[in-house]
Amino acid sequence: QVQLAESGGGLVQAGGSLRLSCAASGRIFSRSAMGWFRQAPGMEREFVATISWSGGNTYYADSVKGRFTISRDNAKNTVYLQMNSLKPEDTAVYYCAAGNRPAATTSTQLYDYWGQGTQVTVSL
Repeated sequence: QVQLAESGGGLVQAGGSLRLSCAASGRIFSRSAMGWFRQAPGMEREFVATISWSGGNTYYADSVKGRFTISRDNAKNTVYLQMNSLKPEDTAVYYCAAGNRPAATTSTQLYDYWGQGTQVTVSL
């Protein structure tokens, strides 16, 4: 079983930065791709970023490319999402997820474990 706990969300002004962390328990972490997703009120959950088990491959949603960076520290069982140049449209609950395979993937169907989420609010 894998448990994921996100932290680092909060309220920030447009143009500001936040760094989300996701601490994972369980041996599966180092063999799993990890992903960040987000869900705004009234919207479906959407892909934000993913990273392969080794950290060698990353993919981003077009809406965050160039502003967000995903990384991981397998020794600490932690994945990060550095968010810069935040916009009001980035406001959402952000979830980290552990994939069921090593390769990075954008599909929610390929993630077996999900955290409880952390709120990110970007004001004008």
